[in-house]
Formats: sequence, structure tokens, C-alpha cells
Amino acid sequence: MGIRAILSEPLAQYIVKQQQDWISRSTEVQEKWRKELVKTAADTQFGRDHFFKDIHSYSDFKEAIPVHDYEDLKDYIAKLKTGESDVLWPGKPLYFAKTSGTTSGTKYIPISKDSISNHINSARNAILTYIAETKKAAFLDNKLIFLSGSPILTETGGVLTGRLSGISNHHVPAYLRSNQMPSYETNCIEDWETKLDKIIDETIDQRMSLISGIPPWVQMYFDRIIERTGKKIKDVFPEFSLFIYGGVNFEPYRAKLFESIGKKIDSIELYPASEGFFAYQDSQTDEGLLLLLDTGIFYEFIPVEHFFDENPKRLSISEVETGRNYAVIVNNNAGLWGYSLGDTVKFVSTQPYKILVTGRIKHFISAFGEHVIGEEIEKALRYAMERHREVEVVEFTVAPMVNSEQGGLPYHEWLVEFATMPNDREKFVEDIDRRLTELNIYYQDLIKGNILRRLELVPLRKNAFIDFMRANGKLGGQNKVPRLSNDRKIADELVRINRA
Repeated sequence: MGIRAILSEPLAQYIVKQQQDWISRSTEVQEKWRKELVKTAADTQFGRDHFFKDIHSYSDFKEAIPVHDYEDLKDYIAKLKTGESDVLWPGKPLYFAKTSGTTSGTKYIPISKDSISNHINSARNAILTYIAETKKAAFLDNKLIFLSGSPILTETGGVLTGRLSGISNHHVPAYLRSNQMPSYETNCIEDWETKLDKIIDETIDQRMSLISGIPPWVQMYFDRIIERTGKKIKDVFPEFSLFIYGGVNFEPYRAKLFESIGKKIDSIELYPASEGFFAYQDSQTDEGLLLLLDTGIFYEFIPVEHFFDENPKRLSISEVETGRNYAVIVNNNAGLWGYSLGDTVKFVSTQPYKILVTGRIKHFISAFGEHVIGEEIEKALRYAMERHREVEVVEFTVAPMVNSEQGGLPYHEWLVEFATMPNDREKFVEDIDRRLTELNIYYQDLIKGNILRRLELVPLRKNAFIDFMRANGKLGGQNKVPRLSNDRKIADELVRINRA
């Protein structure tokens, strides 16, 4: 065992001990952060505008700070972008993380000197927690690859600006720099396909033990290696033993990824975003991701069914229940206040607080009143794939079809790129649809009431989703296709690409 692996084990035990301490005081720790955040930001522009000095309880907090999205904070962020200080948080941001918004165009999410540790230490602690549980640390002594965006940073109002993954690249610990891949020069390549070929050139003959990235782009990396070598990934990288991922639900990709690898390996799921690093998988045996409650974030939760109410009820961590879907609201030490992430989560445990990420609050289909959400779509597909073991799915999305050219009742259209098609396509569709009616009573009622007919499956040609992402300038990096939409913008473009 090498020096990195040896030194990691006592550090891993120390981190887990710290983790157990704050887990045992979860409610107390969250209340501490609520008070500390308000006190620290009281003299900022936002703090004065929202009377932070008059906040003495959680009730006061909710009354003073409304739920915001990026649009609501845009005027404050505009001041930060011109170089102003003490706007949302004391001083100026350390970075702006640039990210795409569905309605806001490019978003500039502030990361402060106080909040950067949440991003960096949480990623480190996810790995150390894995080492503490499994006693596996040898992977640290071989090559580690992180498929990410470019680390090149620009300036906005004197603040360094770039993609979160690029910012994080500048904070990789020195002891990992020597075995981190790809090279800095290759990571700076903007064109994803050019970059991918260069990454393969650099990594294909290396002793790769850890690979990290968003599943569809890791799969593309694997596919290119298999095309080039004719070998499974386990034969190209015999010491590959740990896969780290986040950003999308892994289940639809699991079968094809592991088929490409050629063996079962351990994996760690992360829940990072530009707004913060919120949770990670802390066990190889338990379900769910550990919600990080002591890293400078005060969390609130709104039951999904009440999110669009005029005054939705906001809950602290002590008030949540298992088995319910909540929209996540964050307040953090970079100056995001009452900020709606747009994500939905479900608690699978409250001792400790562990979550599953179930979808996006705005990613649903309710063209006919069914309000089908991402979690239901993914569960239905997984159900069908378990009954049709030959099926491998590359990518998929779902949209409503209100007026079909063939006429008849409207339906949900599933656009799926298969690596391996179902042997019995009709039965596969039937299994998806049956499970969806079990998961969503409204969908079931619409089917039974002849308002909707059974879903239709549209198999897409190879690389249809890659061509779609390329056409929209979103190939590679942290970009991903929404699982479902309430309109046909994505679906119609995919159909057009499929026919081209």
C-alpha cells in the first residue's frame, strides 16, 4: 500500500467521527447555522432590506425572507457583478459559478471565501467516508480521472468566474495533483469531442483506479475506449475499482455502464450543485444520501404539492417526514437566501437525515392534469428493465403528445435511445405503462377515463441525444437532458434529429 492510502485511513476515521458528532445534533446544528448566517449578513444590503436585525426566531426568519429563485435575486447579483461589496454576504464573492438557467439565461452563483469549503471538503469527505467504511484505500495510489468542465476562469467585476467543476479543479489537494487526470492542458479544451479523444490518448495506458463524472459522459468515454481497443473497461483498466457520479439518477445508466466495465465495482453518488454541495452517499449498504447539515447551509423544505401555493408552508429539518417529496430551499454563507434550488427530494431516514433526489420541481408532465414527476418516470422504466433484462438504455426523455398526426386520444411519448432493444417491445411498453398507473393515481384515472391512451415508445437512432446536445452547445461537462417536459420543445427537436 502506498503513502497516500496509508495516510488516508486515520484521516478517514477522524472525518467520520466529526460526522457522527453533528449527526447526533442535527436539529441543533441547523438552528446554529440559521442564527449565524443571519447575524453575519445583518449589515449587508440584503440584510438591511430584509430587517435581519429583527429576526429572533424561525418564524421571524420565514416572515422576513421570502422564497426566491434566481430572477428574484438578480438585482443583487447585478451589483456583485459590477464589483460592489457587502451585497448578499460580507465582502465580495471569491468566485462566480456560471450555470445555465431555463428562464434566466446564464446564472452567476456567488461562492464566498466562507462557502468554498462546503464544495471542496464535502467532495473529499465523501471519499474518506467510503474509505472508513470499506477499508479500501489503494485506489488513491493509482491514477484518478475527473471528467469535468474547463478550469479556465475569466473575471466578472473583479471576481473569478467559471463552471463549478472548473473552479473545483483549482482546489484539488496537492497530494492528489500528481495522479489526477486528465492534464490541465487537456482539461482546458472547450470542444467536448476533441477533449474526449485527448483524454483517451492520455489515460488509455495508465493505471486508472477511480473515474468520476456525470454518467452519460462517462459512458461516452467508455464507448470510445471500447471502439478503440475492442476490450471491456476492466481489461483496459484492471485496477479500476471506484466510480463517483452525480447530476442525474444513475439507475437508467447502471446496466449499460457496468456491462461496458465488465465487472461490478463500488460507486459513490454525490449531490453537488453550483449553489452548494448538499449530500453524498455515506454507505455502500444503506439507501440514500447523507444530507450535510453542518457546512454553512440552513435548509428548508416545502411539500411539493404546496410549492406553487401563494404562501407555501416552509419546514425546518426537524419537521420533515420520510416518504414525502419536498422542494429544497437553501440559505448559505455565500448569500443565497430563501433560494429555491428547483430540486425535489424524499427523506428515506431521519436518523440520520438521508435523502433521495427525486427530480426537478419544474420537470413534470401535467398537460392533462396527471402531474407525473421524474421519480415516477424513472421507477416505471426501471420496473420494465428489471423484467426485460436484455434492455440497455443510453438516454431517454418523455413529453406529452396532445395532437397526434394519426389522430386519436393524446398520450405520453417516450423517446428512448437503446443500446439494446427489448425483445418484446409491446410487452416492454405495457410494463412501463402499468407501473406508471400504479405510481400515479391521476395518470391511472386519465387512462381509465379514456382521456389518455397508453404511452407510445419512439426508439431513437444511435447518438441522437449526443447530436441534440451538440446542436444546442451543451455536449459534455455537467450538462444533461431533462427526463421529462410539459411541452414538446425537446421532443420535437429530437424527432427532427432522429429523421435527419
